[in-house]
Amino acid sequence: MNSLAVIRANDSSKLRTTLHDLVKYGHMSYANVPKRLEPSFADSILVNVMKSPLKSGCTVAAVVPLMDSASAAISRLRKIHPPAHVIIVSPRHKIYHELIGCIEMLPEAFPRKHPIQKKQAIPLYGLNILPSVTA
Repeated sequence: MNSLAVIRANDSSKLRTTLHDLVKYGHMSYANVPKRLEPSFADSILVNVMKSPLKSGCTVAAVVPLMDSASAAISRLRKIHPPAHVIIVSPRHKIYHELIGCIEMLPEAFPRKHPIQKKQAIPLYGLNILPSVTA
């Protein structure tokens, strides 16, 4: 893990689209699954990293560890235009070490659904046959 991407968005669909765009168009690799952040904490990260006052707050936020270096992630991010605000946090930022310390405790941004249950065999005249779908 070389850097972190903090994503601030107005709604969860923009957050999801931005996470997808970072991989598909930005060619970035995730070191772990995206984790949910409190919007106020993401706003404070922006103020800390950018050293500028906050213009408007976000309603949803996530953080994802990247396999890419911070400089490579920033240059790739400039080439795409995701629908949400993305902040690349490198190890030179003070907040980076705080985020690394708590990232494992954060919940997933989009929890996975339960795995699909496999069809169970139905005993048919003593044979175990999977049910077939007829049209």
